[in-house]
Amino acid sequence: MNVLSPSLGSGRMTTQSDPLPSVAPQPRSMSGGLEPTDVLLRELADCSEKLESATPQEILRWAGDRFAPRFTMATAFGAEGMVILHMLAEIAPATRVFNLDTGYQFQETLELRERVRQRYGIEVVLERPELTVEQYEQQHGGPLYRSNPDQCCRDRKLKVLTRAIQGMHAWASAIRRDQSPDRARAPIVGWDRKFGLVKVSPLANWTKQDVWKFITDHDVPYNPLHDQGYTSIGCWPCTRSVMFGEDERAGRWSGQGKTECGLHSLDDSKP
Repeated sequence: MNVLSPSLGSGRMTTQSDPLPSVAPQPRSMSGGLEPTDVLLRELADCSEKLESATPQEILRWAGDRFAPRFTMATAFGAEGMVILHMLAEIAPATRVFNLDTGYQFQETLELRERVRQRYGIEVVLERPELTVEQYEQQHGGPLYRSNPDQCCRDRKLKVLTRAIQGMHAWASAIRRDQSPDRARAPIVGWDRKFGLVKVSPLANWTKQDVWKFITDHDVPYNPLHDQGYTSIGCWPCTRSVMFGEDERAGRWSGQGKTECGLHSLDDSKP
């Protein structure tokens, strides 16, 4: 399959043998980010439609060519994130990759960061909240994840992400449409109104089986907690292994009526 490279503004697809189309500069905000003009939004919708049949590698190559060096990725080192890291190492190894280190991550997750460095030469930056876990819990009279997990996620993830993406124009996400009803509506490429940049989801059309087949075929390192029934891994206080027949995200914020930290929900409210 030829590598599809949709041009923002050209309305056509190019093949890998064609030079990448030039793109007129987009208006930028005072912070260095893009402005969501009507022209930009139409172009993104057009590109998203054309990339529906593209492979994840083709989507990432397009994103890198279109937005580098202002293209970034946040990863929690989940199975899907590891697949994208493997692809980025081959396609766009200079992409800035960071992890939202809440202070509550599993030790296995942090150890996987070192394996990524050794295997791919990618140094995943740890972006941390201003307050340590001890300071944060002291400020709130104890662990806030027990009494108000939404605020804990806002303070220790969403606000950190907002700071980490300053000046960026696009970021890659590892979500799949079959993971939840909210994620089922995610475009391949679209404007992320919550964080104010373009969001690229190269694995949107993949299934869980596609992800694990790729990991097996390419010997991609992954979090050993997956082998213990942890299908989706976040902060240790809010993550459990899942039982047979449960939804793969059932282990996140179990019993709290919460399924998203807010990074990938389509809720437009600001962090």
